[in-house]
Amino acid sequence: MKSSTMKMFGLSALLMLSVVYMSTAQKRASPAKTAEGTINGAKITVNYSSPAVKGRTIFGGLIPLGEVWRAGANEATIFETSKDIEIEGKKLPAGKYSFFIIPGENSSTFIFNKQTGQWGTKYDESKDALRVSVSSNQTSSLTEHLTYNVLDDGLEVKWEYGRAKASIK
Repeated sequence: MKSSTMKMFGLSALLMLSVVYMSTAQKRASPAKTAEGTINGAKITVNYSSPAVKGRTIFGGLIPLGEVWRAGANEATIFETSKDIEIEGKKLPAGKYSFFIIPGENSSTFIFNKQTGQWGTKYDESKDALRVSVSSNQTSSLTEHLTYNVLDDGLEVKWEYGRAKASIK
């Protein structure tokens, strides 16, 4: 009886150590984040992985200007709205979309794509639901981690010294 109890104890301890190891081994360099808010009765949710600057030049360096960027790390960033909304005056039906950006110095393009669930670098332009041009600029303060904010009047994206915002109604 003693040996079976010891075996069970040993197996339980091994299982617990495995769970602890797996949970720490799966931490990502770009942690999962969520931005949420309500705009004119529509619940807006953005699920993304948030990379850090880590002393790198981001826009115009790591991320080329004028090219489609996955707007996060790891899996594609997901933008979801519970109701039909207007982004920069253009209609986007309620639903879930992958979100991409074409960054620029003075203006950027926000892309809402019907394909979801893919790795972030898998982009199919033929599945775009909406593209809008938005104002983008440089800020004077560093934002170390990629950050999305759902504001009362729109969606803001900040990283490094870059900032872009789309109006939402």
